[in-house]
Amino acid sequence: MTDTSPADPVAEAFQAERHRLRAVAYRLLGSHADAEDVVQEAWLRLSRQDTATIQNLAGWLTTVVGRISLDVLRSRRTRPEAPYDDHLPELVVTLDDGPAPEDDAMLADSVGLALLVVLDSLGPSERLAFVLHDLFAVPFSEIGQILGKSTDAAKMLASRARRKVQVTERPAGVAQEQREVVQAFLAAARLGDFEGLLRFLDPEVRLTVDTPAGPVVTLGATQVAAGAKLSAGAATQGRAAIVNGRPGVMSWREDGTPLALLAFTVVDGRITDIQAVIDPAELALIDLPNPA
Repeated sequence: MTDTSPADPVAEAFQAERHRLRAVAYRLLGSHADAEDVVQEAWLRLSRQDTATIQNLAGWLTTVVGRISLDVLRSRRTRPEAPYDDHLPELVVTLDDGPAPEDDAMLADSVGLALLVVLDSLGPSERLAFVLHDLFAVPFSEIGQILGKSTDAAKMLASRARRKVQVTERPAGVAQEQREVVQAFLAAARLGDFEGLLRFLDPEVRLTVDTPAGPVVTLGATQVAAGAKLSAGAATQGRAAIVNGRPGVMSWREDGTPLALLAFTVVDGRITDIQAVIDPAELALIDLPNPA
């Protein structure tokens, strides 16, 4: 917790910005814990700063949070041995039992978090430029200063990132179509229909399975379709779910403990990415719904 005194005007000004700063850091890092650490570090730096030299406190704090977050993002890229949950966005899971996703208020929150899945594929500079400008309206001139690049270079980075995230902007009805693709894929898996599986897989589909021994990645439609038979039981016997705004499946053991969580990314009618979590330790960290 930040040690601030209500009588301290600097502390009061920081507290007024705290919620926004946490939101900026979370969008940049995809982790509430990391975001809180970044905001705390920003407070420590502010407490050591001569505030008389700061003309725009909100802008100064945004710059500091941006620079600290950029360091964290770059550190993740240089530490491939980092734990799986250190670099993946936190998963938000809801059972898909009721209304269409676009009508479900709880799902609306997870659709916003779905953007974090795409942001995680961006380079640190791209992610910072896009998040700060497109989500928080920070001028490119300030973004360039954080990155140590020109204003035009910052614009180019944001533009490149914007093209990569456009697939998350889904018109009404697309969510339902994506669910139907996933259900058809699972039906083919249940029937052992190899050709049927291939019809719903992008040729360059990526399957990531989070196991107790670490992530296992499979690339390519043929390989993923072959592997789908191995996990068909858990996938087809589970219940439909929404995972960070994406169609998914949640299954449990007979004693009610989580067995597996799958999330699918569907683009233009084909599955381009499958994320599967079967590691009990990882499942225990996720706020999962009950099977009842």
